[in-house]
Amino acid sequence: MAKYRAALPQLTGANFLTDGGMETTLIFHQGVDLPCFASFVLLETEEGREQLRAYHRPYLELARRRGLGFVLDTATWRANPDWGAKLGYDAAGLDRINRLAVAEMLALREEYETPGAPHVVSGAIGPRGDGYKQGRMDRDEAEEYHAAQIASFAAAGADMVAGFTLTGIEEAIGIARAARRLAMPCAISFTLETDGRLLGGETLREAIEAVDAATGGSPAYFMLNCVHPEHLATSFEEGGDWTSRILGLRANASTKSHAELDESETLDEGNPLDLGRRYVGLRKRLPALRILGGCCGTDHRHVTAICEAAVPVTA
Repeated sequence: MAKYRAALPQLTGANFLTDGGMETTLIFHQGVDLPCFASFVLLETEEGREQLRAYHRPYLELARRRGLGFVLDTATWRANPDWGAKLGYDAAGLDRINRLAVAEMLALREEYETPGAPHVVSGAIGPRGDGYKQGRMDRDEAEEYHAAQIASFAAAGADMVAGFTLTGIEEAIGIARAARRLAMPCAISFTLETDGRLLGGETLREAIEAVDAATGGSPAYFMLNCVHPEHLATSFEEGGDWTSRILGLRANASTKSHAELDESETLDEGNPLDLGRRYVGLRKRLPALRILGGCCGTDHRHVTAICEAAVPVTA
């Protein structure tokens, strides 16, 4: 039985942390080979599973020191049918690996969760295609495509699911509908371009309001990931109730565009202290922002800087 599925604690107003750029940390800092940028392949061996545990521990120790809750996202951003097929996984293989990923997060929760600081296990869903390119699925196709992975997460005991690095409104709607059908709380996380818009040119407001309209407001909340705060300068000029739907941010370390990052052979780590200050500024514009972490190029140093800058220390 999932611990928090019926009542997600991050909806109550408390601050939560999450991790940083898993794949970029493993590849560039630890020299791990991740074919197709897929971290789920590490789940196949005890050595790989220990690498994933070791990756998470600095973040979890930070949360413990600060008495903060944590959102534990599974290493399954690529564990869908199209990417799985490239790596030799059929439907049964993906079901197995998605369930194993949840089991690993449940074990870390058992080790690190403390009273008053809940740790939520979230099944991570990536886009069908490339997170830097616009998807072409309609909402019905997306609902059916992503349902199997969500069903695996539900059966394994995850508290919720989250669709990350989504570039198109239709795929986001499909994920949200599939989660609703399977009675799983869902977060939708869009990625934006340097102009603060989706790849199709839609504003963030248009995207959030379209998903809510098409799903009866079923997502528990929205997030942003794989975007630098600098690129959000104009995203919130149109104020309104829609901004209160954004609870989480996992920013990139780099100010480079997605095209530049895609072609880069080195890691742009940016400036952790500057990133932390930018989170402070965004929290002034996004009153509900409370789930704080990182994306490409970030590691525990960045999330520590974000936490120290943006989360007040309480006695």
